[in-house]
Amino acid sequence: MQELEFVSWLGVFLAALSAFVLGGVWYAPFLFGKPWMRAAKLTDADLSTGNKALTFGGSFVLAFIAAFVFALFIGPQPGIPFAVGAGFAAGLFWVMTSFGINYLFEKKSLTLFFVNGGYHTVQFTLYGLILGALQ
Repeated sequence: MQELEFVSWLGVFLAALSAFVLGGVWYAPFLFGKPWMRAAKLTDADLSTGNKALTFGGSFVLAFIAAFVFALFIGPQPGIPFAVGAGFAAGLFWVMTSFGINYLFEKKSLTLFFVNGGYHTVQFTLYGLILGALQ
C-alpha cells in the first residue's frame, strides 16, 4: 500500500476532530442552532434522546472517512492554497449542491439548506487547511 504512505494520519485525525469543534460552534444556539432546529423541526427533547455514543461515535467515524478520502484526493504535498481551495470547492460544489438536490425533492427549507450546506463547506475548507499543512 505504498500509495497510502503520503497520507498524514495525524492530519486526518485532526481534520475529523475539527468537524466536531466546528459543529459544536456552528450548531450552538448562539450561532445557527436555533434556526437549524426550527428548519429541521427538532426540539430540545428530540436532541436529548437516542444513543449519544452511536450518534457521536458514528459521526466521528464518518468524518474520519471523509477526511481520509479527501487526503487521498488532494494527494501528497498539495500545498495549503490548493488544499484549502479544493476543500472549499468540495464543500460548496459537491456536498452543498448534493444536499440541494435532496432538499428540493424533500421540500426542505432554504434555511436548512444554507445551515447544513454552509457547515459542510466550512468543514471541508478546514480539512483542506489542516491536511494541506500536514500532508
